[in-house]
Amino acid sequence: MAIQSINPATGEVIKTYEADNPEEVNRKIEAAEKAFESWREVSFKERAKYMHRQADILEQEAEKYGKIITLEMGKPLKDAIAEVKKCAKACRYYADNAADFLKDEIIETDASKSMIAYEPLGVVLAVMPWNFPFWQAYRFLAPALMAGNIGLLKHASNVPQCALAIEEIVRNSGFPDNVFQTLLISSKDVEAVIKNPVVKAVTLTGSEGAGAQVAEIAGREIKKTVLELGGSDAFIVLDDADLDKAAEVAVKSRMVNTGQSCIAAKRFIVVESIADAFIEKMKAKMANLITGNPLTDETDYGPLARKDLAEDLEKQVKASVEKGAEVVLDGGRNGNDNAYFNPMILKNVKPGMPAYEEEMFGPVAAVMVAKDENEAVKIANDSRFGLGGAVWTQDKERGLRVARKVETGAMFVNALVASTPEMPFGGVKKSGYGRELSYLGIREFVNQKSIWVA
Repeated sequence: MAIQSINPATGEVIKTYEADNPEEVNRKIEAAEKAFESWREVSFKERAKYMHRQADILEQEAEKYGKIITLEMGKPLKDAIAEVKKCAKACRYYADNAADFLKDEIIETDASKSMIAYEPLGVVLAVMPWNFPFWQAYRFLAPALMAGNIGLLKHASNVPQCALAIEEIVRNSGFPDNVFQTLLISSKDVEAVIKNPVVKAVTLTGSEGAGAQVAEIAGREIKKTVLELGGSDAFIVLDDADLDKAAEVAVKSRMVNTGQSCIAAKRFIVVESIADAFIEKMKAKMANLITGNPLTDETDYGPLARKDLAEDLEKQVKASVEKGAEVVLDGGRNGNDNAYFNPMILKNVKPGMPAYEEEMFGPVAAVMVAKDENEAVKIANDSRFGLGGAVWTQDKERGLRVARKVETGAMFVNALVASTPEMPFGGVKKSGYGRELSYLGIREFVNQKSIWVA
């Protein structure tokens, strides 16, 4: 099977790769198993040296690697460069903190000595998506390697250059051979990798369906999983919010990565008394965004990552409009022969519509009007997803109260929802389980061993 790298802005096939055959996959897994024998014994201090070198490369060659991201999945180059540099931040965070996060934890008991020891599991498979092709991978890579694990990456099939570039960066940082490897395989080949006894755990960022399949396979094999799945984040605007600031951040949150982000705001729940004013401000700002060649500085948003994604989003919009949603800002497909999709705003969005029930993975904002704060919370929680969310109010205590009521893995008060190395990242309900980042993320793939000395 051939794996193609296609530029979504032009439709051009950039490169074609032959997929790894089963024998090559098994060779890589065996090499990973052997690498673990020695890597687990390397000190945190030595691991940190390699990780800091990796951060240096990411910072120094951010434009080079950012361009690969842009050419493969279409995000503006300035955003792609920022993504690469953010990966360097994660590398330094875990290089500097892993030893403390995983040091023996002394527990007071009636033993002469008792503790929790944090020990690496071994070979961990990461199944990663295309929307943040570097950041998603590094959220796994940095903590996993610093914990003493070995990484295998099965990246999305439309970003093979990114996958191989990450492997190149790890190699050029001086890490020992086979501590991190890319598997160029299709989704149907993932099951065999999970079943391989060498592989001890799996982490996946992706769709709800993909997460369910991976969890089922890993469950039968009794292997640990962490799943970061879809999101339909609520952006709650209360009646005392700063509407100018809220509208500005609302547009940024909906349009980040051309709307292709799990934690992009998707459902805008606005209190009735200020709904019209907020919608007009949001519409004005969103209508002024510029699209075009993602390699140029003036471009605010590029194409979606693939033409079929634009087609799917168009179907969701049409179905919602047919059920009564009203188009406030008209956009949509920019021709049927490409992956571009101009931003849209829908209002009068109700239960039963795709815009209400499903994740809209592209630049479509669904506006829902609530009578008051309590109804806003009720609408926010009326979703099978629970990844992130935001609430806007000039009363911070009120914001904190609402934040505690919304069923998500993260809530931001008067701020853009974002992931950062210091804070745990993950969801509840159909958005998955487990956590990435923070000290919680590095502890997901270690054996939390109790040691008791009589």
